[in-house]
Amino acid sequence: MDIEFNKNEDALKQLVYQLKTKLNKVHQGGGEKRIRKEHEKGKMTARERVSYLLDEDAEFLEIGAFAGEGMYEEVGGCPSGGVVTGIGYIKGRQCVVVANDATVKAGAWFPITAKKNLRAQEISIENKLPIVYLVDSAGVFLPMQNEIFPDKEHFGRMFRNNAVMSSMGIVQIAAIMGSCVAGGAYLPIMSDEALIVEGTGSVFLAGSYLVKSAIGETIDNETLGGATTHSEISGVTDYKCKDDQEALNHIRNIFDKMGDNPKAGFNRAAPAAPRLDEQEIYGLLPSDRVKPYDMMDIIYRLIDNSEFEPYKELYGQTLICGLARIDGWSVGIVANQRKIVKSKKGEMQMGGVIYSDSADKAARFIMNCNQKKIPLVFLQDVSGFMVGSKSEHGGIIKDGAKMVSAMSNSVVPKFTILVGNSYGAGNYAMCGKAYDPRLIYSWPTAQLAVMSGAAAAKTLLQIQVSSLKAKGEEITPEAEAELLERITNKYNEELSPYYAAARLWVDGIIEPLETRKVISMGIEAANHAPIEKQYNVGVIQT
Repeated sequence: MDIEFNKNEDALKQLVYQLKTKLNKVHQGGGEKRIRKEHEKGKMTARERVSYLLDEDAEFLEIGAFAGEGMYEEVGGCPSGGVVTGIGYIKGRQCVVVANDATVKAGAWFPITAKKNLRAQEISIENKLPIVYLVDSAGVFLPMQNEIFPDKEHFGRMFRNNAVMSSMGIVQIAAIMGSCVAGGAYLPIMSDEALIVEGTGSVFLAGSYLVKSAIGETIDNETLGGATTHSEISGVTDYKCKDDQEALNHIRNIFDKMGDNPKAGFNRAAPAAPRLDEQEIYGLLPSDRVKPYDMMDIIYRLIDNSEFEPYKELYGQTLICGLARIDGWSVGIVANQRKIVKSKKGEMQMGGVIYSDSADKAARFIMNCNQKKIPLVFLQDVSGFMVGSKSEHGGIIKDGAKMVSAMSNSVVPKFTILVGNSYGAGNYAMCGKAYDPRLIYSWPTAQLAVMSGAAAAKTLLQIQVSSLKAKGEEITPEAEAELLERITNKYNEELSPYYAAARLWVDGIIEPLETRKVISMGIEAANHAPIEKQYNVGVIQT
């Protein structure tokens, strides 16, 4: 019996249990009472609609399940950002789905709702995937209108995207299955086709109350903008459906008749499971994030047949680079090695740290993958770049910049998985959110911040203590310890992957065994978008 292995396994399985518990709660949306109210109106909930629309037994990759987690609590919260989004399959065709959750504040748009909707559209645009909008929203959450309405990445950007996506030939289909008010009315009508459900669906620029106050006209909402009005009088909508199921069946029928598009041509062989047991990841990943481990032990349990083709294996060893397959797809892997290694120059190098030689190696490998049209996968457990006079004199900034430039300009799709630490410039070099990964997911073991909790807390403490002393105030050791604890607790909360997922810094949190699914579905999506730009890294210091 390996006590350390069992201890690690118990710790990670406990984190996965917490993840599933949190997901179950999120999936309840506004709660059972609100769900019952939707059913009483003859409506399906957002998740029921998505489940009915997508192919039975096909995979669904949810995007942003934890959006809004712990936010807006003063107004009752906004589970999952009040909208369900993800990548799924309709009649065997991969697509993006966006479904307003009317159980959460009647589907009203919070700031995070807008961000999540725009992320779904971004995935559709990058991968040229068809997108379906299941509309059921009361519009902007008025108490926060200043955070949703006017800026570039706010509510209006979605309608701009509707127009741009249409010009790109990306199929957009919308079903009006509830309220669709004011500016939000443009979303379904700027789509290629719009369906409306009789009795529950309505679409208008101004509701009956606003019409009465604005021009004195008395009219009910159904006559103003219901299914009969828009399907038989105005011609605004294309299909009138008697209920949710009929509307969703219509969408499935449309997808069934759609033609195919050119593919990017990424290489795929017959999928194969890892030869080594994936379940062993639970015991191999240390519960103590300070402890070293061999990242290759993790990689072998994620890749087909556990077969890996290393690149410059004995050089720049704190970064692992090499070729493999995941669910049949050819991939180039860039991963942080977490064990301590010794270079041929006799230098001991700390695991999880990027040194000049490893940055140099990774830059060249990334360029090679672009040359060969091989998608890139980044496995992050990174503390940052090496610091100190030796590294600075050796040109660590130059070599780090080379890696960042090679990665930033990549034209092949990039996918990022946060396994453990994701700190500072290491997050950047390893394709953090700012560097346009097609998908970025976190394991529940991840931490994301500018530096580790211990380092940040001590730094912040020194700043606050110095500030107090500058004002002539003395601080007792007891008060200093209390201040450190308060700072540490706050910072650790912000390190949490749930804090990151709530703000869509990552697309979601997954258990380790879902990693292959995320990458495989991600590359399948990316394969719908042929590479149109030539790879050019620009000016690189050598």
